[in-house]
Amino acid sequence: MNNTLRFSEIAGVGHYVPDRVVTNADITTLMETTDEWIQERTGIKERRWFEEGKDTTASMAANAARRALEMAGLTPDDVQMIVFATLSPDYFFPGSGVLLQRELGIKAPIPAFDVRNQCSGFVYSLSMADQFIKTGMYDTVLVVGSEIHSSGLDISTRGRAVSVIFGDGAGAVVLRPSTEEGHGILSTHLHSQGEHAEELIVKEPGSNRNNRVQYVVDNELDMYPFMNGQNVFKHAVVRFPQVIKEALDQNGYQPQDIDMLIPHQANLRITQYVQQKMGLTDDKIYSNIQRYGNTTAASVPIALSEAYQEGRIKRGDLVCLAAFGSGFTWASALIKW
Repeated sequence: MNNTLRFSEIAGVGHYVPDRVVTNADITTLMETTDEWIQERTGIKERRWFEEGKDTTASMAANAARRALEMAGLTPDDVQMIVFATLSPDYFFPGSGVLLQRELGIKAPIPAFDVRNQCSGFVYSLSMADQFIKTGMYDTVLVVGSEIHSSGLDISTRGRAVSVIFGDGAGAVVLRPSTEEGHGILSTHLHSQGEHAEELIVKEPGSNRNNRVQYVVDNELDMYPFMNGQNVFKHAVVRFPQVIKEALDQNGYQPQDIDMLIPHQANLRITQYVQQKMGLTDDKIYSNIQRYGNTTAASVPIALSEAYQEGRIKRGDLVCLAAFGSGFTWASALIKW
């Protein structure tokens, strides 16, 4: 293969969500809220929560990965590198990338690493994998996003503004090289703005404590996610269109050229705003937050996998992935399918 003309293409997609469905009606038995309140603010009707003893961050990723590999006509032994996006690893360390390697039964000593970029994590990971393919270092890279949020939420009236939003699940893609110019991943675009780090955060257990364990015991609430919802929304509706336009401009496209936009499933109101801002019709944007909630690093690959399975993405389509989240970080990828 001519390494001067290598491009990355998505050869397989797959996803997995836990069997346990938690509806808004179920949530109302755990805290003071209503289905109407949740849908009005987020668009969410239900989400999936993991089952202890059955689902782990790594096992869900493995289920998604097997489906992606099957679509690509490959086996786990063909994987040469794993890039694992998650903010909810199974262990504090080691990372879930090596656990996924074990789950898949990959015996070869391949590289596996975790990416901690929260809601933008999958698109960041895709960009990293793309570079390894383009340079010729690896031919088959498995990129996954997997999250278990439900075990770390404040499931009470006190925490309802955040806890009603998040769900669990996993998505995966397999990247392979192509020599077809103008096909596959056309470009990726990554950004961050660290001065807003505390606007969406889980502070503890932090390593900057003399006794982090005792600190958590004394400051239990700091273990739960905090979100300045208004500020996150304000920045998201600016950054989403910006990073999408950046990808289009670099490749000589206009918003009307997009066949499918798959945004991070943060909030249906944000998605609707971006759709309106970009002038996209309903058939050119994919949303599944109504069924799964916000699954952070898993949301883009789950949506990508579902959109493909539903026949909404076909060869030759211009597909844009975009994400914004904690950090703040935001990113996009433009793909010719």
